[in-house]
Amino acid sequence: MNPRLGIWLVRPESETLVTVLQNQLGGMLYRPWLNPAVTQKDQFAAVYRLHKQWIMIAASGIAVRFLDGLAQDKHTDPAVVVLDEAGRFAVSLLAGHEGGANRLAYRVANAIGAVPVITTATEALKPLVVGIGCRKNVSVEQIAAAVKQALGERQLIEVRELVTIDLKANEPGLLEFCEQHDLPLRVLASATVAARPWVTKASDWVQQNVGLPGVCEPCALIASPRGKLIVPKMALNGVAVAVIEDNQ
Repeated sequence: MNPRLGIWLVRPESETLVTVLQNQLGGMLYRPWLNPAVTQKDQFAAVYRLHKQWIMIAASGIAVRFLDGLAQDKHTDPAVVVLDEAGRFAVSLLAGHEGGANRLAYRVANAIGAVPVITTATEALKPLVVGIGCRKNVSVEQIAAAVKQALGERQLIEVRELVTIDLKANEPGLLEFCEQHDLPLRVLASATVAARPWVTKASDWVQQNVGLPGVCEPCALIASPRGKLIVPKMALNGVAVAVIEDNQ
């Protein structure tokens, strides 16, 4: 169990979703309907500061009402991520930077295939999304060299997120690169990419080994559907990278 994390359900209908989530992220589960004598809002207020981070499976309006009067300071408030009951959107609602809600939103999204929703200006104003695919066990140096090559004169600080498929979600070199540069890694299900397999040049190797015509381009385009492909797939030493820029 992850004692830092609390998971709040408002209805038993979310049990199936939360089981998948808890299996991957841990956390203490709260089922407030088991105590009907106390309102859910009062129950939440009583335990709000027992955890550093929260996932609330509910409508955002419910979360806002529960948090009314509880938030005090962004440096000390627990992070809150709201997940809709269909598991479609993981919204960083409170303490995005200092509390880590932005990163938690990505973890939630990657765990269940949701879309992370980040509204903090620092991230929202970064225009680039990098799609990435790689051979197994490539090093962080290989990842760094390929990303640098693809970005050219653009800066890594302009990158909002890296995106890859589930088969590469635990590649050590990729995870280390993201950790070193404080970049979120968004993970898409292979089935999602397979349903929208646009690439400028299909790869026989990727098709044979991953079952897709490409990884980096479709991942980046799915993550930034209104963006423009400014760097088509570039491969370097076992790492393929594509870059999307938001249309202004």
